[in-house]
Amino acid sequence: MRSIAIKELLAKQPLGDTVEVNGWVKTFRSNRFIALNDGSTIQNIQCVVDFEKFDESILKKITTGAALKIKGQLVESQGKGQSVEIQTEDIFVHGTADPDTYPIQPKKHSLEFLREKAHLRVRTNTFSAIMRVRSVLSFAVHSYFQQNGFYYMHPPIITGSDAEGAGEMFRVTTLDSKNPPMNEDGEVDFGEDFFGKEANLTVSGQLEAETYAMGLGKVYTFGPTFRAENSNTSRHLAEFWMIEPEMAFYDLDANMDLAEDFIKFTIRYVLDHCQEDLVFLEKRLLDEEKSKPQHERSEMTLIEKLKFVVDNNFKRVTYTEAIDILRNSKPNKKKKFQFLINEWGADLQSEHERFLVEKHFKCPVILFDYPADIKAFYMRLNEDGKTVRAMDVLFPGIGEIAGGSQREERLEVLQQKIKALDIEEEELWWYLDLRRFGTAVHSGFGLGFERLVQFATGMGNIRDVIPYPRTPQNAEF
Repeated sequence: MRSIAIKELLAKQPLGDTVEVNGWVKTFRSNRFIALNDGSTIQNIQCVVDFEKFDESILKKITTGAALKIKGQLVESQGKGQSVEIQTEDIFVHGTADPDTYPIQPKKHSLEFLREKAHLRVRTNTFSAIMRVRSVLSFAVHSYFQQNGFYYMHPPIITGSDAEGAGEMFRVTTLDSKNPPMNEDGEVDFGEDFFGKEANLTVSGQLEAETYAMGLGKVYTFGPTFRAENSNTSRHLAEFWMIEPEMAFYDLDANMDLAEDFIKFTIRYVLDHCQEDLVFLEKRLLDEEKSKPQHERSEMTLIEKLKFVVDNNFKRVTYTEAIDILRNSKPNKKKKFQFLINEWGADLQSEHERFLVEKHFKCPVILFDYPADIKAFYMRLNEDGKTVRAMDVLFPGIGEIAGGSQREERLEVLQQKIKALDIEEEELWWYLDLRRFGTAVHSGFGLGFERLVQFATGMGNIRDVIPYPRTPQNAEF
């Protein structure tokens, strides 16, 4: 007999049929009612046991966390909380779970505790819901780009270039850490390393994606990236996934159009396909916010936030306009901002971005034309000589969710910017070649996938939206 997923069973509800399900025990009440869950849905199936029909040795093995196969007749439920239940005829115990040591008991666990049990936390309702949403979002990302003429490109994970120019990279080496070869200057001789040069884990696939966009037209990457940034915050991970489309013949306006359309598509897709999980996560968030002071509570529920993005046009505002708005805002004048805005050129913080979205414009915002000094070298310099064709997409509750730019397609200008940053041209000879051979206007953006999952699930800490978070002093599991 073929086992059926609980999600499928609850959808079809073939009353009177004998069915077979597999899953893990959530609870076993009164030696009679088993709540079984297989991960296909947040809903459990109730299995009713006539304990007189089963040997006590079997019943003793049915504890929270045990894996079972249950066969029986599907009938209308006589109790509250479920429409159907299984009248259990046969039980097979795949694996037991000692109730004295199994950590995921049917009670409220803190998120901090569950991070320590990351290998088991997906068995909780919260994390099973998050990971199903994450999976659906991942599918939505690929669906959007495949439907819109993009080609999926796999950039290298090991690279010799620093796309962001920040220098916060993880080194990849086979050299003996205790006795590395040294050159005449007394420095480590990476010429004897595996790749014959210094190599690192990538911080971005953007530069390589640009090269493919300039041959295939429109490409996107979606893969792991790494930052050796010693930040122990709720917003940072050392290993995370990035979505990076790059498009030939796209200017900044077309780039902003694409970013808005893409983000709306993914959020709409989750609203259409994850309703049960979103309702659960919304209720969880509302319960969590009850303990917060009134002024710290969100003005929108989770689903309202998602619809807020889908239903509103993104307001496009220059950085200069935004600075004027922030400088003259009440929080700035009354010194409520942690980082006060005094002059043009300031690097905006999350509090500023959220003010613009949530208080001033009351819709998602795309800021563009940022000061060149606070943006990366590859962004196209405007005619004013002080701003670049950069853009950031700002969301409620999270601030920046995506950032990108029209890329600098002029060889001489890019060479000047590279020289000003003391970057050796030889390191980026291949990147400069794009400007030598058939250069053209092109653009792209990057969106941290975990930020998107955070927004879609309402989770406050980015460590709770990736299966195994990698953070400073933490590479467990």
